[in-house]
Amino acid sequence: MLRLKEDIKTGNFKQVYLLYGEEDYLRKQYLDKLKKALMGDGDPMNYHYFEGREINVGALIDTAETMPFFADRRVMVIEESGLFKAEGEKLAEYLKELPGHAFFIFCESNPDKRSRLFKQISQVGYAAEFKKQDERTLKSWIAKILKDEKKKITEDTAAYFIEKVGDDMKNISTELEKLICYCMDKEVVEKADVDAICVNNVANHIFDMVAAIADKKPKVALTLYYDLLALKEQPIGILALISKNMNTLLKLKQLRSKGYDNKGIAEKLGMHPYAVGKNMPQAAKFTEQQLINAVRKCVEADEAIKTGKLKDTISVEMLILSVL
Repeated sequence: MLRLKEDIKTGNFKQVYLLYGEEDYLRKQYLDKLKKALMGDGDPMNYHYFEGREINVGALIDTAETMPFFADRRVMVIEESGLFKAEGEKLAEYLKELPGHAFFIFCESNPDKRSRLFKQISQVGYAAEFKKQDERTLKSWIAKILKDEKKKITEDTAAYFIEKVGDDMKNISTELEKLICYCMDKEVVEKADVDAICVNNVANHIFDMVAAIADKKPKVALTLYYDLLALKEQPIGILALISKNMNTLLKLKQLRSKGYDNKGIAEKLGMHPYAVGKNMPQAAKFTEQQLINAVRKCVEADEAIKTGKLKDTISVEMLILSVL
């Protein structure tokens, strides 16, 4: 990412960029910055946007070959194309010898790093990964935004805010806007303000649901599930989060049994120590075999939904009850 910042600052650009990773907010921010830096005050006729898996590679190449209209560059932005998983070979070959006026910006959440296209971009251009930011970075970012609004927040309150709304930067930004408006006449943001105006993120609901499962409280677990459905969350998405949570608990359990402390587990799994500390009590409530069975049942529920054996809402409901 440092290289990307430097290129934008100096105007010394590569002809091909790939912005990728799970932190969507940062990816979109740098996409806008890079696009603006490349285009300047250029005519919009020299800008082209392609999105989705139905992109015609031949048409994309034809566009790149077209000389720009009274400008030095023709800029093409390609988002979530799927070309890094299939059918990207032709484009990878084309990128070897680009015309001097053609500039590509790819923006993907999860490209296959083994693909020929990824390797080619890494060789002839620059691939910048945008990972989820750690808690320390998020706290600093939150404090800066509030400082710009002439407000303060303690480190404990910032941590509490992150725990409540999650670590997605776009969601944090939205919830901060609400918090700033709510605290219009206050200088210091407090936990009570966070509770009053900020919405619990889905991951917290899942965490509480798994806690209810561990405590053998079926009514509580199902109520939390129905709450998520009422919030228009898709059952398949809820299932994915339950599966991810159970997988995490299993890994925590296994590493703890091997003698790793929280810091060692965090390093091993690439998790923040705070997240390890938060999840470890839950892991302790299950046996390793129970967690293995839970992960297996998540896979079976997913298969039942995708093969049409069970309706998605019922499949997840049965999963919750079967894990208890």
